[in-house]
Amino acid sequence: MVPFVHGGAEELCVNLVSQLRAHGAEAEAMALPFTWDPAERLIEEILIARSLRIVNADRVIALKFPAYLVEHPVKTVWLLHQYRQAYDLLDANQSNIPPTRRGTEILRAIHSADAAGLSEARHLYTNSRITADRLWRYNGLVGTVLPPPLNDPELFEAGPSQGYILASGRVNAGKRQHLLLEALALAPGVRLVVAGPPDTPEDAERLRSLVSRHGLEDRVRLDLRFLPRADLARLVTGAQAVAYLPFDEDSPGYVTMEACQARKPMVTALDSGGVLDLVVDGVTGWVSVPTPEALAAALAEAANDTRASLARGVAGFEAWHRLDLTWSATIERLLA
Repeated sequence: MVPFVHGGAEELCVNLVSQLRAHGAEAEAMALPFTWDPAERLIEEILIARSLRIVNADRVIALKFPAYLVEHPVKTVWLLHQYRQAYDLLDANQSNIPPTRRGTEILRAIHSADAAGLSEARHLYTNSRITADRLWRYNGLVGTVLPPPLNDPELFEAGPSQGYILASGRVNAGKRQHLLLEALALAPGVRLVVAGPPDTPEDAERLRSLVSRHGLEDRVRLDLRFLPRADLARLVTGAQAVAYLPFDEDSPGYVTMEACQARKPMVTALDSGGVLDLVVDGVTGWVSVPTPEALAAALAEAANDTRASLARGVAGFEAWHRLDLTWSATIERLLA
């Protein structure tokens, strides 16, 4: 984990340990401090993880790069994501690995480490179809899809709309809250709440600057912090709809799962990856081209067409519950 950054992966780790204990296992979370900048450090990160020995545990359940490189005779990998800047984000020109001879060596080291560390797993699960497809496309490895259940679903109840669109979750360039603000400038009367921790001070400042530049102070609330679950649930319950625009997300994401549980429709983008497993345009929400103009139209319809929002929210709830994901079944598979 990156110190002081808490997102979906960290939330899953906390709840996985809690659920393992609830199902009778002794469990501890081990987090490795991680950084990817500069790219040269990735070699050290691989060596650190590969040199670890966990000798007093019956098994290890590893979640993400580079922690799944740890050697253990009974290792299960529940893959949330690899170092995507060595794979699909490299193809999308969104990588910090330089196009140099040294960059090629760094890529080779990551690919080689992944091949070894993932192949050692007794069981190789992925959190979504998207992650499994990437694993096969880039590494030639087969992962069994095991989507995570929603944590504390009882908090996310259906409730009357208070007239705002909610954009929750971590704040960074890849989650594209900035694009929502640019769209909002073209959607008069629509209100937006952005609620979540920024990855960096620069991420927070970017949003504040956009609010000021477009004169959105009376229609935008920025709550840029890690919210307690009860506070987050109240925001979801009071939303007209939930907007979530990550670029090529690995999975539907907790934001989508929480919205579906609370019967709130989603606004997302055509290139948001795993989110589209649950969000179907015209059925469970609005799926837009990722441009300010197209998103403005989607946000305006979600905010103003109450009948459509209610219907799509109910459809999202039904689609989510058809998956029938429970922690009991998940723990049974992880401990098999």
